[in-house]
Amino acid sequence: MTTPALVLGPMMRYVDETSASIWVETRDTARVKVKTSAGEWAVPTFAVHGHHYALVEVEGLGPGTVTPYTVEINGTHVWPAPEQRAAAGPGLDGQFPPPVIATLNPGKPLRLAYGSCRTSVPHDAAGNRSHGVDSLRAYALNMISGSSEPWPDLVAFLGDQVYADSTSKQMQEFIKARRDIKAPPGEELKDYEEYAHLYYLAWSDPANRWLLSTLPSAMIFDDHDIRDDWNASRSWRQAMQDVPWWRGRIKAGLASYWVYQHLGNLSPQERAADPVWQKVAAHRGAQELDLSDELDSLAERANRDPESYRWSYCRDFGDTRLIVVDSRAARNLEPDRRALLDDVEMAWLDERMQGGFRHVLVATSLPFLLPMGLHHLESWDEAISEGAWGKPAARAGEKLRQAADLEHWAAFQKSFRQVAAMAVEVADGRRGPAPETITFLSGDVHFSYVSEVERSSGSRIIQAVCSPIRNPLPRVMRSFGALMSYGLAAPVGAAVARSAKVQDPPFRWSGINGPWFDNNLACLEVVPEGLRLWWQKGVVDGGDHLHPRLERVAEMTVARRKAGEPARERL
Repeated sequence: MTTPALVLGPMMRYVDETSASIWVETRDTARVKVKTSAGEWAVPTFAVHGHHYALVEVEGLGPGTVTPYTVEINGTHVWPAPEQRAAAGPGLDGQFPPPVIATLNPGKPLRLAYGSCRTSVPHDAAGNRSHGVDSLRAYALNMISGSSEPWPDLVAFLGDQVYADSTSKQMQEFIKARRDIKAPPGEELKDYEEYAHLYYLAWSDPANRWLLSTLPSAMIFDDHDIRDDWNASRSWRQAMQDVPWWRGRIKAGLASYWVYQHLGNLSPQERAADPVWQKVAAHRGAQELDLSDELDSLAERANRDPESYRWSYCRDFGDTRLIVVDSRAARNLEPDRRALLDDVEMAWLDERMQGGFRHVLVATSLPFLLPMGLHHLESWDEAISEGAWGKPAARAGEKLRQAADLEHWAAFQKSFRQVAAMAVEVADGRRGPAPETITFLSGDVHFSYVSEVERSSGSRIIQAVCSPIRNPLPRVMRSFGALMSYGLAAPVGAAVARSAKVQDPPFRWSGINGPWFDNNLACLEVVPEGLRLWWQKGVVDGGDHLHPRLERVAEMTVARRKAGEPARERL
């Protein structure tokens, strides 16, 4: 069977008031054209390790407009494709709506969807039994069906879009067809070709593909995009450097991340400043530009020296600021400078943690505010792993750190306190007019919850987690999550942390909603009352696994606290 000329995409990436960035992967060297009623824009593809890509920058659009578009490859119409229209299935009139470019409307309050941790397995009964219903796909089907609920301005994927270290049967079949799967790295990914196929599995389902062709997206990696516990500690990093296949893995992981995820996060101005993209923009040769060596060098350099390249980014949506923080690659793991964000990255964040906005959203794949009991456990483990109780305890602490994934912000106390101080200064109006909320948006932990810092005045400081999109915790681990969220976990954990001479946190926080363990996609909307949040999951009725309905799991509104209002209120 002939592979279609359009392999993957189109994906709607960065969109502002007048421009949109549309990403595609093609089968061959090609010229890709996007056409709308307002004009057409065409660019040549660039190559990376035998794969072909284009990012088309559509310009001159009207603010707040919704414009259908089509895609051509070498003059042939490829999107919307007939097979895409036919794949909609029963109950959806046999077709998807046309893909559109929806530009931002100045002054319109932000509406954002977000979540993390999504495995790519089939959406049939077996896949739903093992991994639950894909909440992103349920959301897509709800949009396709003509739901009266307004569409988001953006969907933010906060890590683990692909699992390079825990592969599906479909991915393993691909691996077996090209190498001995019993030889290292076994069922894990080895090179760029395997990453490209993993992204194809993640983004090619017809309903999700339609959603991604219409809804702008922003992305950031977490550990499973590369490997579990990526950069958990210096010991982990040193051990991986001795693994023969690791150099190829990290190089392929970061190079493919630049192509499939990072490139579309950037505004046209930010892309123009990127040294690799400058080569794409400047290329005028007859032959397709091959970026393989450039991206391999970038990946190796970024892994060796995190300060040499930035994956974080920041966007302002009217009165709301969204700061997306790399909490994986930017770490400094040297004992005397140990930090979740190195000095350069911390300074970048410090510059952007400012008042003058109605809401400040800080998106970081790892929860900044864990349940208190778990926070204390991680801070204690960091202390003993770094030698507070001597070398034997340090070895035990390191094993526990990696086995139990104890490497969130709480396990980097220096960085936690620095960011906590920034948040308090913004909340107290010491960095410009105080916003209504400083809200940390996160994923990773495979359960969702909302916590709030206990304050009697100033801005509310909130942690709102949505995890997973599709990769639920085993039930025994759900009990552990609940245990660490409530009851005696916090005071007992605090006592344990103090035994290792860990300072008490600079403030207290507690849960105001959750935890819950469904596969979820969260939404937030800036409303007159404050910040409205809700979580939604997919539900199968009558055995129709291919067409789950969307059901709301929880919702709440975080309003600006009035003078004299209690520090927290369960909602």
